[in-house]
Amino acid sequence: MPNVHTLLRHFAALALAALVLALPARADTATWPADSFEVLCYHEVRDDVWVLPDPYAVSTRRLAQHFEWLRENGYHVISVDDILDARAGKKPLPPKAILLSFDDGYRSFYTNVFPLLKAFGYHAVQGIVGHWIDATEGAEITAESRNYSRDDIMTWAQIKELSDSGLVEIASHSFNEHHGSQANPQGNQLPALITHVYDPSTGLYESDDEYQSRIRSDLQQNSDVIAKHIGKAPRVMVWPYGRYNQATINAAKAAGMPITLTLDDGTNSPDVGLDRLRRVLITHNDGESTKALDAAMRASSVRPIRVMHVDLDYVYDADPKQQELNLGKLLDRVKASGATTVFLQAYADPSGAGAATALYFPNRHLPMRADLFSRAAWQLETRAGVKVYAWMPLMAYVLPEKDPLASHVVTASDPKGANAYHRLSPFDPAARALIGDLYEDLATHAIFQGVLFHDDATLTDFEDDSPAARAVYQSWGLPGSVADIRKDPALASRWSTLKTAYLTDFSMQLADRVRQWQPNLKTARNIYARVILQPESQAWFAQSLPDFLNHYDYTAIMAMPYMEGAKEPLPWLKNLAQTVGQIPGALDKSVFELQATDWKTSTPISGHELATQMDVLIDAGARNYGYYPDDFVRDQPKLDELIERFSLRSFPYRSGK
Repeated sequence: MPNVHTLLRHFAALALAALVLALPARADTATWPADSFEVLCYHEVRDDVWVLPDPYAVSTRRLAQHFEWLRENGYHVISVDDILDARAGKKPLPPKAILLSFDDGYRSFYTNVFPLLKAFGYHAVQGIVGHWIDATEGAEITAESRNYSRDDIMTWAQIKELSDSGLVEIASHSFNEHHGSQANPQGNQLPALITHVYDPSTGLYESDDEYQSRIRSDLQQNSDVIAKHIGKAPRVMVWPYGRYNQATINAAKAAGMPITLTLDDGTNSPDVGLDRLRRVLITHNDGESTKALDAAMRASSVRPIRVMHVDLDYVYDADPKQQELNLGKLLDRVKASGATTVFLQAYADPSGAGAATALYFPNRHLPMRADLFSRAAWQLETRAGVKVYAWMPLMAYVLPEKDPLASHVVTASDPKGANAYHRLSPFDPAARALIGDLYEDLATHAIFQGVLFHDDATLTDFEDDSPAARAVYQSWGLPGSVADIRKDPALASRWSTLKTAYLTDFSMQLADRVRQWQPNLKTARNIYARVILQPESQAWFAQSLPDFLNHYDYTAIMAMPYMEGAKEPLPWLKNLAQTVGQIPGALDKSVFELQATDWKTSTPISGHELATQMDVLIDAGARNYGYYPDDFVRDQPKLDELIERFSLRSFPYRSGK
């Protein structure tokens, strides 16, 4: 194959340039756990990327650079069999192991990539979409960011040749689910394999049974058609768009594919399951492509986060046209702000009472004000480039009066000691199950990256005194009533600790239900600043900073000096951040939420003042912060006053003094 060798010689100088760009290969590769590996994800490889720009395409020249870079930097390209042998304890993986993967079955893989694999002796995984291969000549195929013709996709004969070579593992990429499906009345197209499809003609959503039947049928069909044409069924599933959930994993395993490839970040250490292997997506064909490849081999540092806390009540409007205008304003503002994360309200609370009277997603138990959360979350992720956390109450739900559980609420032994929030009792099994249903309904109808548990997740030192709560207290070996518990300080202290753990455990159970549909879910929970500054106040809130740091990815600290009545806000904030910083690693896992409104006086807080508060937090060592609420309609706080201290684009972070 003289053309390939000529190609490699031609690229030798470029390869040397790539080596100059290569900083020390992943600084911590020597400390990777044994039998760890990275997976690189490529798409089309073609030579006209400058004529037809495509962020997912690289040129043959660039791919040859990558292969040479891997070889010269001591990486070892492995096969699926190598991974299986290592997991079975038969043969360890080499150090700095790399699995190459290519998606979609483009003809350029056969013409451009396959010769390079043979020249380097490299193995690769190729994920194919059966429906595209079976398409008739001249058919148009929509894949990734542009349209293709049938001629741009490999034939079954070429795929069999790849498989027979022993270098290419043919994987499934679904039969006909590599597309978007309508997920809500507004027409958002979400990845089909993880979407309960909305039918605009009936106004109905796919049921769980219908959804699971569809994905099981599709994955089995692709497995069968691959086996028919190459003589063996695939054992690897490559998720379209990298999106998956527990239902799709189960369907893949049922179709004989226990190995699945995602687009989750990170190294595949031995504790990462074969059913959700992580990959690094390689994009763009410019000089940054080699830098991106180098960065993929490095330990990723955790970047600070900047949070806008957004009420969907501000977006909602009875007029759909105005609602769309409101959403557009929000998207433009989030993108301009440089925010990395949005805590997005998933429930309706137009009165501002702090309890959900309706929800912004289809569900089994409460009215749906509008199917708005899924649309807003998807647009924020794809258009504004932020991570979205669904902001949900833990207990504060106002059920319709006809619901038999409407009265199963938190009660206080003394009305003077009651929390202001209306909450369902977390000790009531039926109420817990209902709340779990709501979280699961949210997870099945939207795509998001995390959950923020609302500040309703608290119990005072007079709560809960409901019959269900009393039964739980007795199971803990405590007196049945709150009044009796409070008589003994030692019992009261134990009761407070147990309640704190109980609420945390409940939130973790809810997160587990969400993870069936959102596998990479992050968690955050609001905590009152007083609990941090006065640890003894755990008894008044059933909250604990050490407990939260141990259980949640982020603890969202309500760093709100005016709400707390602080006479000197800046020293108060400094003291708060320094107190958190006394716990090793706490600042990395804490988000300081500033208040953009003084609710006691109904006065907006200026962007200049918030920027000053952010400076104080940063100087005290804080890395992550945000503010609530963001009023995008009135530009409050004003972004031009805030952005220099808020946006990571202009102000990443600095070390605390």
